[in-house]
Amino acid sequence: MIINRSIIGASFLAVSLIIVGSPVLAAEGVITPAEKAELRHDRREIHRDKREIRQDRKEIYQDRKELRADRKELIRDKQELRRDLKSGASKAEIVQDRKEIRDDRKEIVGDKVELAKDVKEIKSDKRELRQDRREYRRDVKNALKN
Repeated sequence: MIINRSIIGASFLAVSLIIVGSPVLAAEGVITPAEKAELRHDRREIHRDKREIRQDRKEIYQDRKELRADRKELIRDKQELRRDLKSGASKAEIVQDRKEIRDDRKEIVGDKVELAKDVKEIKSDKRELRQDRREYRRDVKNALKN
């Protein structure tokens, strides 16, 4: 008898809590149209940042590829200069080979500068992505809280 009363009392308490608490729980999950717009905007920012990072990675890949090609060209030009010196080529040809080597070195320096700039840019984009994700999580939390 005592067990039946406690089971009935507990079930009555549980049902009353569900009935009383359901409007509160239902209101807690509602997101206003303004908040939805803000969340959509945040998602667009995140996707834009991801796209920028992908583009930066492609640029870095291309810069490294170009740097390798310029280094190979420098090696070929040095070998050509050595061959010309050994074979007794004309002074004009030797001067031309040295000019090509100087130009190759300048290109390599330019490639390194461009690569460093792209690496710095991708770090900045990654930082921005982290900030946008943090902001998005905060906005979702605030939208569900209100």
